[in-house]
Amino acid sequence: MRLSMPADPTSPTPSLSTRRLWYLRGVRAAFSIPGLILASAFIGFAGLAKEAGLTLAQTVFMVGMVWALPAKVVLIGAILSGASLPAAAFAVALSSIRLTPMVVALVPELRGPRTPRWVLYVLSHFVAVTSWVLAMERLRGIPRELRTSYYAGLGSTLVLFNMAVTAVVYLVADSLPPIVSAALFLLTPMYFLTSLWGSARERAGHVAMVLGLILGPLLHLVIPGFDLLGAGLIGGGTAFAFHKLARRRASA
Repeated sequence: MRLSMPADPTSPTPSLSTRRLWYLRGVRAAFSIPGLILASAFIGFAGLAKEAGLTLAQTVFMVGMVWALPAKVVLIGAILSGASLPAAAFAVALSSIRLTPMVVALVPELRGPRTPRWVLYVLSHFVAVTSWVLAMERLRGIPRELRTSYYAGLGSTLVLFNMAVTAVVYLVADSLPPIVSAALFLLTPMYFLTSLWGSARERAGHVAMVLGLILGPLLHLVIPGFDLLGAGLIGGGTAFAFHKLARRRASA
């Protein structure tokens, strides 16, 4: 996949003030209902990290560097289970593979005729479900040359704001009722499911989610250590076959 496009000499280069304006619009977009739901999930994560014995600096650093919430939960689970460093790294990497299709879908929307590759590499760090859903909903209404500025504002604000939320909650976690932390933590998977359902552009996406919801609990009874992997492989493979069959019928 190419990460740069030939420059169009007829298109003007946006000024610094214009880029700053769209960056600030991205910042404003981060303070939305999805952004607040994500922040609420980090309240639960901060309590989880403190219970696992992580220091404040380690917890905040993890938010900024790992970013995607499920990967951080997997890492803390590996720490609590006493897993080795290679095993923990492999588990986090396996958890983050799900972001690859999101990056592949988002990069062509961000890429402009003059966009350097390093900008796309940096912005890819901000890809997670919340930022991806917000971006895919709004990028098509933004001039292509300014999409990277907008997404930089959106992604960086989500990361920095949740680093601050995590730090504050970590310091007051002892006074927060455990049931409140657990309830807030569960808001994120609920939001992920509804957002992905609404943003799916093809019926195959809905098929994959429905199969995942059905197969996950069933496979947990049969192969509890590999239930998510099995549900993903079976559900995703079936949805892909459904997509190919639907396209074949449409072209017939």
